[in-house]
Amino acid sequence: MTAVLVLTTVGATFDPADLATQLVEKRLAACVNIVPHVHSVYRWHGAIENDSEQLLVIKTVDERVAELRDALFSMHPYEVPEFVVIRIDDLSTAYRDWLISNV
Repeated sequence: MTAVLVLTTVGATFDPADLATQLVEKRLAACVNIVPHVHSVYRWHGAIENDSEQLLVIKTVDERVAELRDALFSMHPYEVPEFVVIRIDDLSTAYRDWLISNV
């Protein structure tokens, strides 16, 4: 199994605790870090937007990414959710074992 990080953002006023809990309960993620107070600048419908958001860092394995994507998109508050998968090149053996045993 290959460990990966999945990144997504949600609005500053959205409470991501239930979403994160469901992903962990369903073993689609071993852990979800919720990083508050991210400032995002992006283009949306032809205009430059400046928004406060929260970043979710989701730890999972490559083999669960498709199912994670489906679950996340079904719960996500955005019309076009961010879904960025980052392959992990180096990971401690103990953490890798823990991550794999929890998805």
